[in-house]
Amino acid sequence: MRKNTKIYIAGHRGMVGSAIWRLLEKRGYDNLIGRSSKELDLKNQNKVQDFFKTQRPDVVIDAAAKVGGILANNDYPYQFLMENMQIQNNLIDASLQQGVEKFIFLGSSCVYPKFAKQPLKEEYLLTDSLEPTNQWYALAKISGVMACKAIREQFNKDYVSLMPTNLYGSFDNFDLQSSHVLPAMIRKFHEAKINKHSEVKLWGSGTPMREFLFVDDMAEAVVFALENKLPEYLYNIGSGKDITIKQLAETIQNVVGHKGDIIWDNSKPDGTPRKLLDVSKMKALGWHYSTNLKEGVEKTYQWIQENIKDLKKIKLEPNTK
Repeated sequence: MRKNTKIYIAGHRGMVGSAIWRLLEKRGYDNLIGRSSKELDLKNQNKVQDFFKTQRPDVVIDAAAKVGGILANNDYPYQFLMENMQIQNNLIDASLQQGVEKFIFLGSSCVYPKFAKQPLKEEYLLTDSLEPTNQWYALAKISGVMACKAIREQFNKDYVSLMPTNLYGSFDNFDLQSSHVLPAMIRKFHEAKINKHSEVKLWGSGTPMREFLFVDDMAEAVVFALENKLPEYLYNIGSGKDITIKQLAETIQNVVGHKGDIIWDNSKPDGTPRKLLDVSKMKALGWHYSTNLKEGVEKTYQWIQENIKDLKKIKLEPNTK
């Protein structure tokens, strides 16, 4: 991969896209392109096709998606299904039509069946039913994985899908209505701390097992896929280690410095009981995560303290231009 290769990062101002952008710049790549949602509506097929015809990228990294936690997925099922399919289908088809030889599609570990054997292997895809609380997002991502697989098989192009575990880090979403569990907890413990260490109420029982990956490690995996031709169409990206939600809460509480009580609301759903990725395929190729959970939470909380005055702000856009 040449350092002047023209690389388009869709979603370059989000948490994952901006981490990829920063890492590529650090590695010396100097021909990166990106467009904000105001500059280019990825749901508009004609505008996406025109953009590709004009810019003609060599490589496309799809880090663009409509994302959210259990509450957002439950409240807006149609948007999570349709908007994600529109975004990825437009990007994938435009890449094919304009001769893009390498496409990296970023999905999610929620594509795997709810009660699949743990840890989750890539071959478990489409073997059983999905977790109902995020099935709409999962279905969209599965269709993207299969579209890239179809192009790989029919046209012999280097289109690969990476399925990350739960990601977190700088420029995450801390809005309680649409965020994922880890950033939501950081905000709750932070606000409780500055509110005289008041109690923190959390959803569910705290018993489900979850795996987390620092977003800078995810960026490393993407660049690894960029600089190498991976032999298969689908790869899991994670730490290969999981903890209970209760342990996660205690880790975040300790990092934030909150001294109050934690109250678990058992009337709220837990979601999938366990979700751990088998990352042996990527590890065998030479990629492995490097940031443990406590270190990653510390880096995230430090970044928050240095960059955010109000955690209620929903979107935090990095300066990548």
